Amino acid sequence: MKKGTTGEASVHVDAPPEKVYELVSDVTRMGEWSPECRKCEWIDGATGPAVGARFKGSNKNGIFRWSTKPKVVAADEGREFAFATELRGKDLTKWTYRFEPDGAGTKVTESFEMLEDQPGFLDFVEKYFMRIKDRRADLIEDMKATLGRIKSAVEGSA
Repeated sequence: MKKGTTGEASVHVDAPPEKVYELVSDVTRMGEWSPECRKCEWIDGATGPAVGARFKGSNKNGIFRWSTKPKVVAADEGREFAFATELRGKDLTKWTYRFEPDGAGTKVTESFEMLEDQPGFLDFVEKYFMRIKDRRADLIEDMKATLGRIKSAVEGSA
């Protein structure tokens, strides 16, 4: 994907923004709802969401497995949680969750933005190992699934 490529998905959750933020910003639970992320763990002494905190994410799509070590770039309780993945020392993709009051609940929006052009070898991996024809569309579908699972988790614990 090219620098500047974006995508987003939203869902209404019957819970206050602070409760949804608390669940989403606990990256150790991301494997419960993401179709691609299998698990995350805080690293480098981090124990929770704070700007600059890092975590390791383990991912799988098709036969391809990889890990990332994103850093938290926004941790505004009840409003926004965001992190950026890196490749070769440069931020590659920014993932953001925004939480907006919506009636008695919260509108949760997950989005991504490509901060750099994706290297050609990743296009090759996506096409031939992951069997993905349109990575942007694939990520949007995954975000919809992720948000649906987050909604179920939050509302099921209310």
